[in-house]
Amino acid sequence: MSDPMRVRAAESGGIVDVKILMKHDMESGQRKDASGKVIPAWHITTINVKANGKDVLNGQFGPAVSKDPFLNFKYKGAKGDKIVVSWVDNKGDKRTDEATAS
Repeated sequence: MSDPMRVRAAESGGIVDVKILMKHDMESGQRKDASGKVIPAWHITTINVKANGKDVLNGQFGPAVSKDPFLNFKYKGAKGDKIVVSWVDNKGDKRTDEATAS
């Protein structure tokens, strides 16, 4: 399993600002290692963010997204909202982390 994501959520005026740093190597499948062999593709394919059990963001990533992707978005919410972030990569690995809006 990969390293935990850093998830921060802060509410101001009824808007929750969510910042997510995902730890993932995000290989495109086009780079070569020192011996000249192609490094296989390995990247996050889908991401889902829920607030209090309700979807607030669904997304699809591809091989062009950089290593350790950072995502920032806003939604209408409140302090205390439970934010759950989940992703799945093209090898079937999964990660889920949580935060509470402050």
